Amino acid sequence: MSTHTTICIAGVSGLVGANLTKKALELGYTVRGTLRDSNDTTKTEPLMALPGAAERLLLFSADMAIPGNFDNALQGADAVFIACLIPTYAGPSGKPARDMDDTEGERDIVMPTVEGCLNILRSAAAAGIKTALICSSTSSTNPKVPVAKKNEIDHWSDRNYQYEQKKYTSAAKTVMEAAAMEFADAHGMRLCIFLPTLMLGPAVLPTHAKTGFQGMLRKMLQGEAPRHQQVPNDSSSMIHVEDLAKLFFAAYADPQAQGRYFGVYDSWHFQDIYAELAKLLPDAPMPAPLQATPVAPTGFDFTRRDSLGVHLRDIPTILRETIDSMRSQETP
Repeated sequence: MSTHTTICIAGVSGLVGANLTKKALELGYTVRGTLRDSNDTTKTEPLMALPGAAERLLLFSADMAIPGNFDNALQGADAVFIACLIPTYAGPSGKPARDMDDTEGERDIVMPTVEGCLNILRSAAAAGIKTALICSSTSSTNPKVPVAKKNEIDHWSDRNYQYEQKKYTSAAKTVMEAAAMEFADAHGMRLCIFLPTLMLGPAVLPTHAKTGFQGMLRKMLQGEAPRHQQVPNDSSSMIHVEDLAKLFFAAYADPQAQGRYFGVYDSWHFQDIYAELAKLLPDAPMPAPLQATPVAPTGFDFTRRDSLGVHLRDIPTILRETIDSMRSQETP
C-alpha cells in the first residue's frame, strides 16, 4: 500500500478511531478524520499532537445521523474505516435501553446505528470508494444456543432473541453488520468487519482512560475498590487496542481479506483477570473470591483472525502496558 494513500476514518476521537489514526499516520497514510465537532479542542488537540498529524491529518465535522454529512470528508479517500458505531445504552430522552419495549428499542437504539452506518457507506459508494472496514462487536456472534468454540462465519446472534432479552444495544451490531454486508455486496464493495470486546492500552485522548474498565483500573491504581464486590463467575475477551489497529491495516492491505474477523486476543475468566491484576496492583483492594465453580471462558476459532498475520500481545502484557501507561500519566 502506498505511503501516500489517503483514507477516511469515521470517529477519530473514539478509542478505536484514535488508535486507527495513530497507526495510519505511523504507516504514512494521509487521514481525513471525522468527529461530530471538529472545533472541540479537547478532542482535536491530542489528535493533532500525534506524530505526522500536522502534515497528514485533516479533521472534518460529520454526523452519521445526517445523510450526506460524510460526503466532504470522503472525497479523495481510497477507503473508509468506520469506528464511530459506539454502543448506545439509552435513548434521546435518557431512557435506559433495558427499560424499553421492542418498538422503542428498535427506534432509539438499533436503527440509529444501522442507519448511521449505511449513511456513511452510501456516501462512500457515491465517492467511488470500494473498500470499507467497520469496528463492530463480539455481541453479534452469540448464537441462541451457546457453542464451545465460535467462529465468525457460522455464529451470529439472533436478533429476535436479543430483543426478547432487552439487549437492544447488542442487537444494533447484529442488525448493522447484516445490513452493511448486504449493502457492500450490492455495491461491489470489499467489506471487513472487526469484532472486539474489551479494548485496553495507552490512551490517545485523556478521556479514554477514565471510563469503563480503563476507568476502573485507574481508580484501582489510586487505591479505590474495583467495581465488583465479588469476582464475577464470567469471562471477558480482550485485545490491546493498538493490536486491533494492526488487524485493521493488515486487512486493508490484503485485497483478499473480506468478511468478519474476531478482534480479540482471547478470553479469560474474571478470576484469572483479578489474579493478574493483584500482581500488577499489589496495594489495590480486590473483590472477594469466587465461591462457585468457574464457568468456562468464551471459546474462539481464530483461524480467520490469524490469517491476517498479526502478532497480538497476551493478556498479562495488555494489562501491564495499560497500567504502566496510566502510571506514567499520573507522574508529574
